[in-house]
Amino acid sequence: MTAFARCTAGAIAIVPTRRCAALSRRGHSAKFALAGPRVARSAQLRTCSVTAISVGDKVPGDIKFNYFDAEGNMQAVAVDDLTKGKKVVLIGVPGAFTPTCSLKHLPGFLEKADELKSKGVDTIACVAVNDAFVMDAWSKSVGTDDKIMMLADGSADFTKAIGVELDLSDKGLGIRSRRYAMLLEDGAVKELNLEEGGAFTVSSADEILSAL
Repeated sequence: MTAFARCTAGAIAIVPTRRCAALSRRGHSAKFALAGPRVARSAQLRTCSVTAISVGDKVPGDIKFNYFDAEGNMQAVAVDDLTKGKKVVLIGVPGAFTPTCSLKHLPGFLEKADELKSKGVDTIACVAVNDAFVMDAWSKSVGTDDKIMMLADGSADFTKAIGVELDLSDKGLGIRSRRYAMLLEDGAVKELNLEEGGAFTVSSADEILSAL
C-alpha cells in the first residue's frame, strides 16, 4: 500500500505505508489517518506525519543508491551494505552542479577527505536527488576520484525516508534534499548537521571533523 508522508516542512511525499511504520518504530513522529471516507477500500491512502531523522536513529538499510564505479559501470548499493560495521560520512546536497554544492560544500569534503579517513572514517559519500549519470558527470567535473562516492537518490526514496526532502518546485527543481552532513556508525546517526533548506552554515567538513 502507498502512503502520503507529511514531513515537518509541510511537504507531502509518497512512501510505502510500511516505511511510515518503520520510521515510527525508529522514533520518528508518525500518525496515520485515512485520506477520506469516500476512498475505495482497495485504494485507501493513509497520511503519515514524519519528522526528520535525528541522532540515535538508524538509517533505512534496504533503500538502494545508484552510482558509477571506476570502470564506468552503473552499480547499486543498499544503505545497509554501505554502512554496516563502518564509519560513514554522508553528505546531502540539494543538487549536482548547483553553486554552493559545487563551489563550497563538496570541495570542502574533498579537501578534508584524507584527514577524515585518518580519523577512522571508512567511506565518504555524497547523496543528491539526481540520476546516476548526472552524479557521475558532477564527480568528474569536481574531481572526486576515489575519495568520495557519488550516490544517486533519483526518486528521493532515501531523502523522503529520513524526512529531509525540500520542495523546490517554485524554482523548477521539484523535490530535492535539504543540505546536511551526517556521521554514521554501523548505520546509526552519531552526528547530524542539518541545514534549513539549502543554507550552508553547519554542514561543513570541519564540523564533522570536530565531532570525530
